Amino acid sequence: MKYDYLIVGAGLSGAVFAERMTSIGKKCLVIDKRNHVAGNIYTENVDGIDVHKYGAHIFHTSNETVWNYVNKFTKFLPYIHSPLANYRGEIYNLPFNMNTFVKMWGDISEAEVKSKIAEQIKESGIKEVTNLEEQAITLVGSDIYRKLIKEYTEKQWGRPCTELPSFIIKRLPVRYTFDNNYFNDSYQGIPEDNYTTMVENMLKGVEVLLNTDYFTFINNTELKFDKVVYSGTIDRFFDYEFGELEYRSLDFVTKKIDTEYFQTASVVNYTGHDVDYTRIIEHKHFKPTSTENTIVSYEYSKTWNKGDEEYYPVNNEENSERFKKYSELAEKRKDVIFVGRLGLYEYLDMDKVIGRTLSAIDELF
Repeated sequence: MKYDYLIVGAGLSGAVFAERMTSIGKKCLVIDKRNHVAGNIYTENVDGIDVHKYGAHIFHTSNETVWNYVNKFTKFLPYIHSPLANYRGEIYNLPFNMNTFVKMWGDISEAEVKSKIAEQIKESGIKEVTNLEEQAITLVGSDIYRKLIKEYTEKQWGRPCTELPSFIIKRLPVRYTFDNNYFNDSYQGIPEDNYTTMVENMLKGVEVLLNTDYFTFINNTELKFDKVVYSGTIDRFFDYEFGELEYRSLDFVTKKIDTEYFQTASVVNYTGHDVDYTRIIEHKHFKPTSTENTIVSYEYSKTWNKGDEEYYPVNNEENSERFKKYSELAEKRKDVIFVGRLGLYEYLDMDKVIGRTLSAIDELF
């Protein structure tokens, strides 16, 4: 039997590619090493609560094309993401906004906030930003950095902030209004069903094999494929020819708790070294239910080892140079299309994964 595409990975990038190609009559086979579809956005219902198994996922985008596309497969419920930060018992609003600054410095105006931050930047003596610590201080000053960024980031990445690249911290929004909406995007929501159902709807009519490792499968199958769409780790695809790319991984400890709600927000970041976990996720906040119990997940960041899930690429100079070599090999493989955050070695939000995959399809035609 011959297929047009073998799609490796039943996450967002693989599902989008399979859905689009199937819609124009192409024959696709999707395989995934896990026992479920939807990749890291996999959601499972536990006692009436949708649990985000691989960490909190909130869909947000300003790309109308992407928003219209996902709405073909699920209805989105309104949801505003307003996480909190807990620094040794002190509670602060995220993203950094006037609520955060007032809690940090007392009753203070926008002009006074900007003046205080400018004063702290001047006192720091930073002339040129060379690392994450310097970038953070030049964004929000030393007080916010010390309580809400420094220790949290060191737990997350497993190294001092002075050894991390500055661009990592640019993802954090800063605003001078009393607005706790974490995202600035035009569209934001949570699927009415769940993410798993959304991906299953994308894959309707597509052959899917789970518990199937690509490298074992490809060496033993007699099936034929015109092209491979690969969303796994690019260094593994090329048998680590230039060495391993580095990642950070996560562990989750999920607990059912006999109370209606455990915390006042869906996500609370624990920004101090007084606890080992980086944040607590309470899944019930994403789509409130009337259950008497709640489910929370404690998230721990850890060093990645082979066999662990790859969550965050470590985009330092060494890894960037290594990926560049793999990317040059990938360009020579006209029979393979590399997609997704692992195939592209880049941290991507859900809407960016979908947008990049749609663009890759456009390039084929």
